[in-house]
Amino acid sequence: MTVLVVEDDEIILDSLRYSLVQAGYTVTAAGSVAEALAFLDTGAPFDLCLLDIRLPDGSGFQVCDAIRAKSSLPILFLTACDDEVSTVRALETGGDDYVSKPFRVRELLARMGAVLRRSGTQSEPVTAMVGENQVNLQTGKVYREGQEVVLTAMEYKLLLVFLKNRGQLLSRSQILNQLWDAAGAYVNDNTLTVYVKRLREKLGGGGALIQTVRGIGYRLS
Repeated sequence: MTVLVVEDDEIILDSLRYSLVQAGYTVTAAGSVAEALAFLDTGAPFDLCLLDIRLPDGSGFQVCDAIRAKSSLPILFLTACDDEVSTVRALETGGDDYVSKPFRVRELLARMGAVLRRSGTQSEPVTAMVGENQVNLQTGKVYREGQEVVLTAMEYKLLLVFLKNRGQLLSRSQILNQLWDAAGAYVNDNTLTVYVKRLREKLGGGGALIQTVRGIGYRLS
């Protein structure tokens, strides 16, 4: 997924670029209306545009108009939290959604995913959140507060089993049926206990993210 980010604030831009790359997106950045239009004129295949309204040589509405004149590229505006007039105009101009500044990365990624799903560009999420951990489903990596949480292959596979069945109570046998090591050997009951313990420790949250239902199995909150 390739995102065109139009934002002139270098601090916000650097933070956005870092978070989006971690989430599995490819980022093209523009700091002005002119730069954004130049990228669009190249015909580059963008999947989404994150568009700031206030730019040094004009406004994001000009970029939005240029996009809507040629395509239905999903547009998510970045707006000032107290700028109601601009927010309404952003949606009336052709924006698909907006996020108010200052925004949280989790909210931004969720809104991006929703816009992409509505547009038919993305059928599956790029990331998933487990507590404060961001799981990149494309790269198979997990991050918390910008730092990678290193999981073994089996720990990551166990995490995927929980994510696929999030909120559901899974018996130990249901989990075991989905866990096979690289050589095809069956993971036994005692080994599962060890994997769950290690995964809990690495994900943090005091062990509350993966709940134990005594005598039955586990559930991811």
